[in-house]
Order: sequence, then structure tokens, then C-alpha cells
Amino acid sequence: MAELTVTALRVVHAVVGTGSFTATADLLGYTQSAVSRQVAAAESAAGVPLFVRGARGVAPTPAGTLVARRAAVVLAELDAVGKDLAGLDDVLGGRVVLGAFPTATWVLAPRAVAVVRDRHPGLTVDLHEASTPTQLRQLRAGRIDVAVIGMGADLPAYDLDGLRRDHVADGRSLVAVPENHRFAGRDPVPVAELAGEEWLVGKGLRGDPQFGAWPTLPAPKVVGAVREWNARLGLVAAGLGITTVPELVVPALPAGVVTVRVDDPAWLGRAAVAVTRPDRPAGVDAVVGALREVARELG
Repeated sequence: MAELTVTALRVVHAVVGTGSFTATADLLGYTQSAVSRQVAAAESAAGVPLFVRGARGVAPTPAGTLVARRAAVVLAELDAVGKDLAGLDDVLGGRVVLGAFPTATWVLAPRAVAVVRDRHPGLTVDLHEASTPTQLRQLRAGRIDVAVIGMGADLPAYDLDGLRRDHVADGRSLVAVPENHRFAGRDPVPVAELAGEEWLVGKGLRGDPQFGAWPTLPAPKVVGAVREWNARLGLVAAGLGITTVPELVVPALPAGVVTVRVDDPAWLGRAAVAVTRPDRPAGVDAVVGALREVARELG
């Protein structure tokens, strides 16, 4: 009995996914005749038909579906072997502890960790969420290696003496509103129109920076202070107020919440900055580089 080859498994998996020999040929870079030969070889090895041919393409038989499902596992493991072998030649190893302010842990920091893991399998990155003041204390104490902090005119002038800083992103602020709010779909909204809105603001330890009402409003109407972001955005989705969010979190906002830009020349926004000790190893450089790369993609 003939055996299923890796090439045949890859072709069968692709045909089930695309529903077409022609599309599979384009996807894998094969000729259509080569795809047909691999499918025929797979059917010969399996001893049963794997596809039903029709005028509009091909459909898998139950056997074809089963083989494709098993093929997905095999191919994933083979790809993992390649990554593992590449990791043997990777000079970067060890462990980096990455700290980040809460909203930076939604999208920016996790995607950066994924980039590092993909490129440097031997380097482990642990992600910790903490406020900027807490991160800076932990950084100086050696408990974390990278601190992603927020800096801006509305925030304290943090003591960064003796630390190295790398600009990650210019943090434009947006207003999060319910999807049926009068601001939804407008871009931008004049800052003067924000004055009569009801605001939901953050709540935390004294000295911890928060997002809440628009920063330049002289006397915003605050209707609630909520510690957890998921609860605050749930209230926004329910139409119980609006809040300010950094642009970096937009891909992770829940259903029912949309964002709008604000036309406010007086507000320059906040910046996300990676802070490290000055004598940092190559692994820390890799993490900082991944943060900057992801920020550009989100930008």
C-alpha cells in the first residue's frame, strides 16, 4: 500500500480549503496538473475517493474531510519543527519581563510578545500589567526589564534620570461612544460639542494616571468612576456615558462601542514610551524593537 506523502497532505488540505484545484495551484505555486497528480496519489494511498468533482469545483468526501483534518495537525507540527530548528541558531535566549500600562496590554504589548516569540523562540517574554508609577519602581528594583509608560502634558513629570527611553508611539486620544450616539460616524467632532456630554472616568490608586473626560474640558459632567475597563466600556455600550481612550486600543474595543476623533488644537495627546535600564541586553533590545514595529503597524 502506498503511503501519504507530506506534499499530498498539503495539497489535499489546500483543496479542501479552497474548493478548487486551480486555486490550490495558485496558492501553493504548483501547476494544476501537479495538483491533480498529488490528489490522485493521495486517493490511491487512502484507497477511497477524497473528492467529488463537479462543474463548480470539487467537494470533499467524508474521507477527504477526515484526511484534511489530520493533515492540518501534521502540517502544523512540521512547521513547528522548522521554527524549533531555527531557534537552535538563535543567539537570543533567556527571559525578559515586560511591563505595560493597562491599555497597552490590550493590543500593543501582546502583539509585540507574539513577534518576539516568532522570531526568537529561545527568548521568553513575560507580560505584566501595572500603572506607570508602579512600573518605574519595579524597573529600578530589577523586577521588570521594560516599562511601557504613558507620557503627556496632563501626566506627572516622571523621574527617568539614569534610565533609557525609546519612543514607541504618539498616542492620539479618541472618544469612545455608543454606536447609536449622535457623534457616531462624525469625524472629527469639535471639542466645544463635548461640553454637555456625560463622562465615565477611570478610578485607581492615588497618583495612577487615568483616562476619563476629555482633558481640556474645564468642568466635565462625570456620571461615574469605574476601576475596570471592561465595565466602563460596557456602560458606554449601554448608552450610560462616554469616555476617552487611546487610539492603540481601537482593534480591541467591544461590540457596541465606536470611536470618534476630536478637533482640539489645545490637546497634543500622550506618547507611549519604552523605558529600560541603560545597560540592557540584546533580548531587551528585541522586545523594544517589536513594540516599535507593532506600533507602526497600528499607526
